[in-house]
Amino acid sequence: MVNRLIFVNRYFYPDHSATSQILSDLAFALAASGRAVSVVTSRQRYNDPKAQLPAEEKIRGVDIHRLSTSRFGRSALWGRAIDYLSFYAGAYRAVRGLARPGDLVVAKTDPPLLSVIVMRAACQTGARGINWLQDLYPEVAVELGVPFINRAAPVLTSLRDRSLRQAVANVVLEQRMADRLRARAVDAKVIHIIPNWCDDQAIAPISATDNPLRRSWGLADKFVVGYSGNLGRAHEFETVLKASERLRDHPRVIFLMIGGGHQFEQLKEAVKARNLEPIWQFQPYQEREALNLSLGVPDLHWISLKPALEGLIVPSKFYGIAAAGRPIIAITAADGDIARLVRQHDCGIVVEPGDSDRLAEAVAALADNPTQVAAMGSRARAMLEAQFTRRHAIERWQNLIARIEGKNASFSALTPAGP
Repeated sequence: MVNRLIFVNRYFYPDHSATSQILSDLAFALAASGRAVSVVTSRQRYNDPKAQLPAEEKIRGVDIHRLSTSRFGRSALWGRAIDYLSFYAGAYRAVRGLARPGDLVVAKTDPPLLSVIVMRAACQTGARGINWLQDLYPEVAVELGVPFINRAAPVLTSLRDRSLRQAVANVVLEQRMADRLRARAVDAKVIHIIPNWCDDQAIAPISATDNPLRRSWGLADKFVVGYSGNLGRAHEFETVLKASERLRDHPRVIFLMIGGGHQFEQLKEAVKARNLEPIWQFQPYQEREALNLSLGVPDLHWISLKPALEGLIVPSKFYGIAAAGRPIIAITAADGDIARLVRQHDCGIVVEPGDSDRLAEAVAALADNPTQVAAMGSRARAMLEAQFTRRHAIERWQNLIARIEGKNASFSALTPAGP
């Protein structure tokens, strides 16, 4: 019997970052079902490293233990590394102090390689561990060319792999990520695919005419190509930027960026340098309560992922876009997981990174075909309701935990990780 569930991640409610929202949803749902749930996290917010959230708090049945860490933020790699190290140290001490034999400790991947620290602490206390992998490090860092990582990568990979083999379960987001773990000699029996999700009850299709945010941003009569969320190193924007150059004289098309991230400001500067400001608009992150309106502003959304990162990262913004009933432009490898879903459900278009001509032609065609846009959006929402709702995901988690406890799950909600 699992006595308590202890989640470890750098961000948690009331923070609004993607990993925080998903973890918060799951922790609150499990607590509401009667389970004892604790979270070890930081006192920061994703976009405010200087924040000082309460050190101890209980919200909706979840005991929250927030660690004091360094607060350099994400602007410089050296500062980020120091923040990571201070969180590792605090998380190790916290898990050692909280966990007891029979407890189940769940490590996410913020900061990277958190499983190495958490699995060690869990094993020392007699608790069991689950790794909830949002991405795979150090492979991501190697592909992104993070300084000094190549020399350390073999050692870091070995430590990471050992923590995966120690776990009673490793939860990944899609099949290709599962394949990568099996290639690292992680037993397929402890690999489980549970996709991420969004608040599909709060996020629902809304028409352009009923969206006050669209009017207040001056977009009521425009065809809006949008991006929502973090634009980080794993994402590519040059394809969209060049496509917008081709569309600069289109009477209705405008490009909207909502969010932030490492490349957000770089894109903003590139737009200015190319004199494209009249057809681009930039807005900050929106509060979760306004997410339904902000996701409903664009007529279609674009997602990008560098092909080398397929199977290492999955853009979770995919689910929010589908919930909003909007078509998806997948600027990804043609054989990637997001591209496969878009084609399978005919809920958008797939564009290879670099093919700005194809993207510009597709946007112009869709701007003149509102019926097709609406149909694609409807199919995106239908896909989500059939496979990727929050209820689906939480049921999969509940079944996984029941399986670890030795109980019989009510139905087979876990997606197999393949042969």
